[in-house]
Amino acid sequence: MTHLRLDRAIANLGYGTRREAQRAVRDGRVTVAGEVVRGPEHHADPADIAIDGEPLEFPHGLFVSFHKPVGVVCSHEDKDGPPVYDLLPARWLARNPKVTSVGRLDKDSSGLLLVTDILPMVHQLAAPRHHVEKRYLVGLDLPLSERELADMAAVFATGTIMLKGEDDPCLPAVLRATDRPDRIEVVLTEGRHRQVRRMIGACGPSVASLHRISVGPYELGDLPEGQWRAEDPSRVTVG
Repeated sequence: MTHLRLDRAIANLGYGTRREAQRAVRDGRVTVAGEVVRGPEHHADPADIAIDGEPLEFPHGLFVSFHKPVGVVCSHEDKDGPPVYDLLPARWLARNPKVTSVGRLDKDSSGLLLVTDILPMVHQLAAPRHHVEKRYLVGLDLPLSERELADMAAVFATGTIMLKGEDDPCLPAVLRATDRPDRIEVVLTEGRHRQVRRMIGACGPSVASLHRISVGPYELGDLPEGQWRAEDPSRVTVG
């Protein structure tokens, strides 16, 4: 692992400014592998650093699943609604690189949002050429008959749906029945703006609710709304 100056490692992980980190080191509040070090220029693996006896959080990069509620936006600004980042620990927002989400969910959607400051992970999971699967549970404004569902599934699978304002058709996608006629499961391998809603709308019904349940190998599972869970980034090969 990369060894960093103590003051830089501490500041990058959100524990204050560079000057505040230097003060903490000189005041004897910082240890490396259990030993007090008073030189801010000392280099160490961030995983070996502790402040006031507490190890630095996510020393090699933050990567978590977050259950996004309806009503918040995946933005650092609040012009369209309260930012999802207001629901995360304040220290995360001071990290460098900046914490961001992998892809987005619109304000009216809920479910799995991956949050990280590991920039290669953002690229690996969000870049269109990697075709990462994303699964959604979709509530419809009206129930579908078996025939209507089969017809929609066939259209989704063709890869011919054209969205307004787009030059290329959507990639083939999966549409499945669930235990309710007014709810379906959709699996996409791309992430265009409001794509699920627009694809379903192109086939007739309207979306009443949209809930993402997985991104690649990461599942929302029973994670409560508004809560986060640490994930293992090594489950995805970073290219």
